[in-house]
Amino acid sequence: MKPFVLMWGGGDLASGAAIRLHRVGLRILIVEAAQPLAVRRSVSFAQAVYDGEVTIEGARGLLISHPEEAQVCWAARQVPVMVDPDLALSLPLKPLVVVDARMRKTNQPLSLDIAHLVIGLGPGFVAGENCHAAVETNRGHFLGRVYWEGGPEADTGVPGKVGEFARERVIHAPVDGVVQTYVEIGDHVQAGDRVLTVGGHEMRAPFAGIVRGLIYPGLRVEAGTKLGDIDPRPDDFRCWTVSEKSLAIGGGVLEAILTPPAVRGLLWDA
Repeated sequence: MKPFVLMWGGGDLASGAAIRLHRVGLRILIVEAAQPLAVRRSVSFAQAVYDGEVTIEGARGLLISHPEEAQVCWAARQVPVMVDPDLALSLPLKPLVVVDARMRKTNQPLSLDIAHLVIGLGPGFVAGENCHAAVETNRGHFLGRVYWEGGPEADTGVPGKVGEFARERVIHAPVDGVVQTYVEIGDHVQAGDRVLTVGGHEMRAPFAGIVRGLIYPGLRVEAGTKLGDIDPRPDDFRCWTVSEKSLAIGGGVLEAILTPPAVRGLLWDA
């Protein structure tokens, strides 16, 4: 098996980082849960778990069933996606780099022996403890910065502000239940329009805008789960393109991989 980067998680931030690595020629394998909870599904490789494939800015992600199929995808310049939430299938392939992009936001025990280089994204990671390097995911001056000591800022619990809205633009489940959706990503909504129901509770648009993110319908979720994202800006291109935040984080991941003696050029070995 040729050297590759294992991306643990296929949400929008992980996918933006994966695309940045994919574009410079690195081999990426994305692993996900059986029922991913990605909200920005139109720019998440996790969507391949539901649809079999997904294309993001020209990069095609393809769902595979067996690790050996990854070689075929790489030969075709594709991004393989596999259901393997516990890394039971992917770790035996001996990835050179593991990027924990699950965005758990709390401290997660993780062995530094699972790969030559272990990179953690966002809160909960401390360099030297549960990763070799951590990348800042909080918007602001330090976004995308690589930490070889210490770690990223703690989770604020407040989404980034867009226009006049911060907390208001994100829809969370008020109760446990099954999600039913009434709009699609890219739809324009008015304040008060019904967006979805969960456990019989109607969730309506808090203001006029565009549905930028929406969880896959039919899933059973727990109270507090992020379900949707309404963007007050009138243009819909943000629904279909990788965000500047994702690309900044991807730049940090690439920097960590290329920092001597992180991988010593092994990703380009034949």
